[in-house]
Amino acid sequence: MSLNTNRDRIISVSVMGLIASPGYPGLPAEPYRLDADGRPFLLPAYGGIVYNVSVGDSAYGWLADCVHPGVSIHLKDENGNRGLNLLACVGNTAIVMTGEARGARGVVTGKSGRFSEHVILHFSRADREKMAIGDKVNIKAVGVGLALSDHPTVKLKSCAPELLDVLGLSSSPDGKLCVPVTAVVPAHLLGAGAGLTSEGGSLHIQTQDRAAVAAAGLDKLRLGDVVALQDFDSSWNHGYLRGSVGIGVVGQGDSPRAGYGPGVTLLMTSQAGDIEPVVTGGVNIADLLNLQP
Repeated sequence: MSLNTNRDRIISVSVMGLIASPGYPGLPAEPYRLDADGRPFLLPAYGGIVYNVSVGDSAYGWLADCVHPGVSIHLKDENGNRGLNLLACVGNTAIVMTGEARGARGVVTGKSGRFSEHVILHFSRADREKMAIGDKVNIKAVGVGLALSDHPTVKLKSCAPELLDVLGLSSSPDGKLCVPVTAVVPAHLLGAGAGLTSEGGSLHIQTQDRAAVAAAGLDKLRLGDVVALQDFDSSWNHGYLRGSVGIGVVGQGDSPRAGYGPGVTLLMTSQAGDIEPVVTGGVNIADLLNLQP
């Protein structure tokens, strides 16, 4: 079903980042972190070129802390990086501008939040082999300001028109926006990211209570899965509000830390609860956007 939007009036603009090196802050106890049981660990975290984890793979089981599938980009200039993180939208096209992979085309698949503030990109594994830390990647950013004319209470966030077109959206008889999703995340399992901006960054599914994760049908999540956020309002900042509904995409992997787990990049939210998630299973942007392996 085609929905009415204002896409003819939104701006398409370039933003650019450099492939980021993995980083480890020095204090207070780095490079070690503590898992949910208080045990120190040292594992790969955000940043870099991840050669063997891609959108479509499991969000669980990797020996990593919130792994970013594919390629992470960032700018050292704080204002420029804020522009990159806010304007890039899931589904936007990314093009490598320098190095041996120059001309390779990829897609924005997620964003990471406080401390890293990276934009996460999918490129084919063959293209990743040619890339290097510091390569410039340009994104044709379009999506900020996008709105659904027939659903004014639904706010779109970091959602490119290209993705909106393939999400399988429809309108219910009572006027709600029906969105196919893999699963629904209950509010009590949403952790890190609450209280922070919903325009960029991520909101994490807490996975310390594995029984609760399984009971909610979240134990088989894949990177790139589209999920609903129950009783969570992300109109401005992320926070609990009964009746509110959000939709996001799993952009990062699981974490050993308390309060963390697969990171979700927000796509849309309705404070009035005018989004109706339709659990169909297997709704993943790797399939929706035909991402190359």
